[in-house]
Parts: sequence; C-alpha cells; structure tokens
Amino acid sequence: MFNIAKLRNLYLGIAAVLLIAAISLIGKYGFELGIDFTGGALWEVSVPSATPEQLGSAISASTDTTAHVSTDATSGHYLVRLGDASPELYQNVRTVVGEQFGEYSEHSFQSIGPSVSGKLRTGALAAIITVITLISLYIVFAFRGATGTLGSWAYGVSTLVTLFYDVALPSAVIAVLGHYGQVELDTNFVVALLVIMGFSVHDTIVVFDRVRENLRTTRGTLGEIVNASVRQTLARSLNTSFTLVLVLIALLVLGPPTLWYFILILLIGTVGGAYSSIFVGAPILLLFGRKSGKKG
Repeated sequence: MFNIAKLRNLYLGIAAVLLIAAISLIGKYGFELGIDFTGGALWEVSVPSATPEQLGSAISASTDTTAHVSTDATSGHYLVRLGDASPELYQNVRTVVGEQFGEYSEHSFQSIGPSVSGKLRTGALAAIITVITLISLYIVFAFRGATGTLGSWAYGVSTLVTLFYDVALPSAVIAVLGHYGQVELDTNFVVALLVIMGFSVHDTIVVFDRVRENLRTTRGTLGEIVNASVRQTLARSLNTSFTLVLVLIALLVLGPPTLWYFILILLIGTVGGAYSSIFVGAPILLLFGRKSGKKG
C-alpha cells in the first residue's frame, strides 16, 4: 500500500509540475473566447462547394464585417464567427453564401450583444473565484472544532490549493484546444469547471473528515494517521470517481457531438480531482503538521 507520508514530496512534486505546466500553457496560448464573452454571432452551416477560406473571404468581401471560419471537428460543419450580431448582417450573409456557393444547409445561429457578453465574462470569473473562496471558508468553519496538530485553517488552505489545482488543469486543456483546435471558451466550460470543483471537494472533505476523526481517536504520528485515513476512504473515493469516469466515457463515445468537448473537460477534471483529493490535499496537511512541530 502506498505511503502518503513517506512519498508526499513525490506526489506534491508531480502536482507542482502539472500545475506549472498548466499555468504556462494558459499564459502562452490564452483562451479562444466564444461569443458568450466577446459578443457577436456564430453561424453553423454546411457549404459543400466552399472551403473555409473561400467562405470567409466571400463573406468578408461582401459585408461590413470580418468573418472567421473554422471547422467543427465533431460534426464537420463550418462555424462562421461574425463580429456583428444584427439581423441585417445575418440576412446579408445568407444572401451572399446562397449567391456565390449555391446550396447550403443552415444548422444554427447564435447571437449576443456586447453589453451582455461583458457581464457574462465578468460574472463567470467572479463565479469561479467566489466558489473557490466560499468553499475554503466553509471548510474552515466546518472544521472549527478540529483539535490536535491541525487547526481548521490548515484544512481550509489545503482545500483552497486543491481547488486551484482542479481548475488549472482543465483550463489548460481548454487553452490548448482553443489554440490548436479553435475550441472556444464559453459558459458551458465555466459550468464544467464549477461541476469539477463540486465533485472534487466532496472527495476532499471525506478524506479530511476522516483525518480529523482519527486525530481525535487514534494514537500515532500525523503521518501514520493520514495514511490510515486515506486507506479507509480510498475505496470509496476511487469507486465514486471510476463510476463517473465510465459514464463520461460512454457519453464521450455515444453522446451528442455538440457536447463532446464539454464532456471531455469533465472527464479530465474528474480524473484530476480524484488525484488531488488524495495526493495533493492530504500531503499538504502533512506539511502544515511539520510546520507546527508534529513530525509526519
């Protein structure tokens, strides 16, 4: 059986490397923001007689806006992104495509104004920061009766670090997908991040609660108690995560193409959250124990 106390530096080192890589990728590529956050219109269409370059050039040359055209890998449709969301532009674009390329199939059209997109962008960032902060503060409050080596603040800070790790990894994947696959960050991905945090903190609380109870009732070093607590909760955590992973894989293979990237982010976040609950949160508790003078 693995030894959290003995190998804590290894587990935290792996997490640190992944976290640094994630932050570096986000800084390098940034995010390809969807119309939810930038405003404009997104037209999903199939034009058999045109390439993305031809379609974009024709629309840009015949209208007052620049059209960015990409191909949705999951459906094979063209995604035409327009900076203007007015009905007049939409009608002009349809006319231009019909006249220059003949038959085409329209699948969807979404539009959003700049004021609404600005509020959504601010609200999405505020939601993520607020959730991370409130969950950590709640852990401090819920563990306020903790006794012995670890105070409630140790559980709260450990949860804060764990949640930041849980958000960073899938966010880096979104950044890479946006750079290489032109996958846009929209409100669906923000929802996915919030779901990931909620699921991960559930497992983290289970581990932390067992550590707190064992500190009250069991004699031994902090490392021995943390190891015992992880062993006692490991099967539950892994079984819960594995069940969800199976469901997400099934949805990834058999689900609707429009939700493919959303499900992929949930899958990555679920796996990362299962790791962080055991191999990030628990070792950080051990670090706080060492600072307080209790050897693990």
